[in-house]
Amino acid sequence: MLATTKTPARRPAVNVAQFSALIALLGLVLFNVVTTPNFLTLNTLNINMTQTATILIVAVGMTYVIATGGIDLSVGSIMAISGAIAPLLFLNAHLSPGVALGLAVLLPLTAAGLCGVFNGLLVTRFHVQPIIATLVLFIAGRGIAQVISGGALVNFPPSTFTFLGTARFFGVNIQVFLMLLILAVATWVLRSTLFGRHVVAVGGNAQAAWLSGVPVARTRVAVYAISGMLAGLAGLITIAVNNSSDANLVGQNMELDAIAAVAVGGTALSGGKVTLFGTLVGALFIQLLRYTLLVKGMPDAAALIVKAAIIIAAVALQYRRK
Repeated sequence: MLATTKTPARRPAVNVAQFSALIALLGLVLFNVVTTPNFLTLNTLNINMTQTATILIVAVGMTYVIATGGIDLSVGSIMAISGAIAPLLFLNAHLSPGVALGLAVLLPLTAAGLCGVFNGLLVTRFHVQPIIATLVLFIAGRGIAQVISGGALVNFPPSTFTFLGTARFFGVNIQVFLMLLILAVATWVLRSTLFGRHVVAVGGNAQAAWLSGVPVARTRVAVYAISGMLAGLAGLITIAVNNSSDANLVGQNMELDAIAAVAVGGTALSGGKVTLFGTLVGALFIQLLRYTLLVKGMPDAAALIVKAAIIIAAVALQYRRK
C-alpha cells in the first residue's frame, strides 16, 4: 500500500500594502522617539491627540461621503460658518447664559447639517458631480462666514462655551473623548445598521443598489448631512480652543487633511470599501507628520506639499492593489 503524502496547506501571504498606513505611522513614531527630545511625554501626547481630534471628527464624515463614491470639499468652509454663528449666540446679552449656550451649540450644528443637505441635493437632484457641488460651498461658505461675523476677528473671554475645547478629564482634553465616541458610534452604525449597509452598497454599485431597493438619493443626502454636522462640531471645538473666531482661518485646509486621512487609511476613493480604523490611523499619521515637520524646523507650507504627495501616493497604492 502506497503511502500518500499530503501537501501542507499554504498560509496566505501577508499583504504588506494593507498595513502600509499603520507601518508608516509606527515608523514616524519610532523616528520621533529617536530624534525628538521629550517626545515621549504626556504633554506631547496630549497636544498631538488634541490636534488629531478635529481632523478625525471631520474625516469620519468624509469617510462616509467617500464610501458612497462622493467627496466633500466644503468641510473647512462649513467649520468657518459654524464658528461664526456660535459667538453671536453665547455673547448675546439678551439671552440667559443657559439658553445662549444651548443655542450656540444647536443652531451652528443645524446650519452645518443644512449645508450638507444642500451639497447632497446638488448631487442627487441636480446630478452635479460631487467635486463641483461641494466646490460651491468651498468658495461661498467662507464668504458667508465672513458676512455673519462682519469679517472681523471675534475674541471672547474664557466662558462656559470654552468647556468644549479646554475641559479635561484625567488630564486628557474633552475633544479626545468626543473623537473616540464619534469614531465608536460611526463604526457601529457602519457595521451593525441597515443605513451602514446602504452606504457601502451605494459606493459599491449605485445602480445595483437602487435595483435592490436601496434609497440611493436619500443615503447620499444623509452622508453629506452627517459630514456637514461633524464639520460644524469641529468648527465649534476650534473656536473654543482658541477663545476666538476668525472666519478667515477656522477650518483652513481642513478638507485636505480629512481627504488625506481617509486616503492614507485605505478607504477606496472610488467608494464601496470603508475602514474607519484606517481613517483613525490616517488622521494620526497626518497630525504626527505635521508635528514632525514643525519640530524639525520646516515651514507649514512644506507640510502642504508633503500632504499632497501623500494623497497621490495613497491613491497610487490603491490602484496598485486593484
